[in-house]
Amino acid sequence: MLSKLLPVILLILGTAGGIGAGIMLMPAPEEEHAAEPGSAAKPAEEAAEEIAEDSEENQREYIKINNQFVVPVVERDQLTSLVVVSLSLEAKQGIGEKVRTLEPKLRDVFLQVLFDHANMGGFRGAFTRSDVLEPLRTALREAAQKHIGKGVYDVLIMEISRQDV
Repeated sequence: MLSKLLPVILLILGTAGGIGAGIMLMPAPEEEHAAEPGSAAKPAEEAAEEIAEDSEENQREYIKINNQFVVPVVERDQLTSLVVVSLSLEAKQGIGEKVRTLEPKLRDVFLQVLFDHANMGGFRGAFTRSDVLEPLRTALREAAQKHIGKGVYDVLIMEISRQDV
C-alpha cells in the first residue's frame, strides 16, 4: 500500500516545492512613484536617452577600406622598415556608397597622413602605445571628415604591423 502512495506523495511534494521556489525567487514588483511628482519623469528621461543612444548606434555602419596601406619608414636616407596598416571607417548609415566613390581620394589623403606620421617618427620604438596612436587616429579622422563630411565618426585602425628591413 505504501509503495503505491509513495510516488503520489513525492509528486505532491515536488510540485509544492517548485511552486514555493518560484514564489521565493520571483522578482519584486516595480513600485510606482506617484507620491513624488519629479521622480516619475527622471526614469522616463533616462529611458529616452538610452533609446536615443541605441538608435544612434544602430544608424552607424563600418566600412572597410580596400587594401592595406604600406608606409615606408626612412631614417637618414635609408629605408629602415615598412609599416602595414588596415583601416575601416565608422560612419553614418547609408554613407558607404559615397565612401566607395571617393575611395581613391580618401586613400591618397590617408597615405599622406600616414607618411607625415612616419616622417615625424611616429612608427619608431613602441609605436602601438595609445599616446602615439591617438594623434594618428585624430589626423585620419579629420582628413576623412574633410573629404567625406561629418557623417564619418571615426577611423578605426584594424591592423598595424612593422617589418624592419
